[in-house]
Amino acid sequence: MTDALPMMPPVQFAEVNGLRMAYYEVGPRGVGTPIVFCHGFPELAFSWRHQLKAMEAAGRWAIAPDQRGYGLTGGPDAVEAYDMDHLGADLIGLLDHLGAEKAIWCGHDWGGFIVWQMPLRHPERTAGVIGLNTPFTPRAPVDPISVLRARFGEDMYMVHFQKPGEADAILARDVRNTMSFFLRRPPEGAPPGQASVSESLSGLRGKGGDGPTFALVKMVEAYHPEYDTRPTFLTEAEMDVFVKSFERTGFTGGINWYRNITRNWATSAHLPTTTEVPALMVMAEKDAVLPPAAADGMEAYVIGLEKALVTGSGHWTQQEEPDQTNRILLEWLDRRFPKG
Repeated sequence: MTDALPMMPPVQFAEVNGLRMAYYEVGPRGVGTPIVFCHGFPELAFSWRHQLKAMEAAGRWAIAPDQRGYGLTGGPDAVEAYDMDHLGADLIGLLDHLGAEKAIWCGHDWGGFIVWQMPLRHPERTAGVIGLNTPFTPRAPVDPISVLRARFGEDMYMVHFQKPGEADAILARDVRNTMSFFLRRPPEGAPPGQASVSESLSGLRGKGGDGPTFALVKMVEAYHPEYDTRPTFLTEAEMDVFVKSFERTGFTGGINWYRNITRNWATSAHLPTTTEVPALMVMAEKDAVLPPAAADGMEAYVIGLEKALVTGSGHWTQQEEPDQTNRILLEWLDRRFPKG
C-alpha cells in the first residue's frame, strides 16, 4: 500500500485529531471551495479515483481521505473512538490542515451518514452536501439497533456487528472472498431498487441462504465466488488494491463505526432537525441496500434539496457508473458553486 495506486494522485498525510490521516488531493489548493469525498464500508479513498480524475480535469480542488480505521490512516483500538464526534472532527482537522474554511462534503454509504451530519454538527464549516446512495435520515425516536434487532434478529449485519470480534474475524478469514462478495454489480435483469441482497447472490451455497435478508456475515461464510454470476466493475489491479489494504488492516476499524450507532443516537438529541445548505441527493436505480425510495421525504429535513438518479447502478455507484456520477456532480457544482 506504500506503492502508487492506479488512477490516484500521490498519497499525503496530515496530523489531525490524534491521527496521521492519509489523503489524496487534486486541483489547485486554496482555489474555490474544496470537495471532500468520504467513502463507506468496506471501502477506501481509492473508491473515489474516478471522481478525483474528473474533478482535476474540471479544475476543481478535491480531496479523498482514508478515514479513521481504514487504509493508510488506521486508528486507535477503543471502540468509542469511532463515534460521529470523532469522525466529524477528523474531517474538520483535515480542513484546518488544508487551510480551507468550508467544504462541500460528498459521501457514499457510511460516508453519506457522516456528510449529512456535517451541517448539523459543523454548520460553520459546511458549504454544501452531496449524498450518494445514502439519504438524510431524521433521528429515530428509539435506539436504531434495538429496532433492527426486533425486526430482523441477531443475524442482521448491523446487529451482528455489535458483537466484539466475531464478524471481524469472519470477514478477514479470506479477504479476497469477502471483497468479491461485496464489490459486485446487481445481477443481470435485477428490478430497480427492489432485489434484496440475498436474492442478488447466486453464489450462495449451504448455510445462511435461507436466513434474514441482511444476514451478511453468514452470507459471506457461505459464499463461493466461482458460483457468483453477478458482473464485476473492478479490474484485477483495482480489486488488488482493496484486498491488499484489508489484508493488512482487517475490518475492525470500519466495523467499529457500526458499534457506535447507539452512542451516536444518544448524543444527537440536541442537534437541529433541518438544514438549508445547498444539497444534492444522488440515487442509484438498482441499489438493493439503499434504494431510491429511501430518499422519499428528505425534502422536509433538507430544505431546497435537489435529486438526481444514476440509472443501471447498484450500491457502488461512483465506481459502477463513474461517467454518469461525474456528470451529475459537476453539473450541480457548476450551478451551485461556480468556479471564480
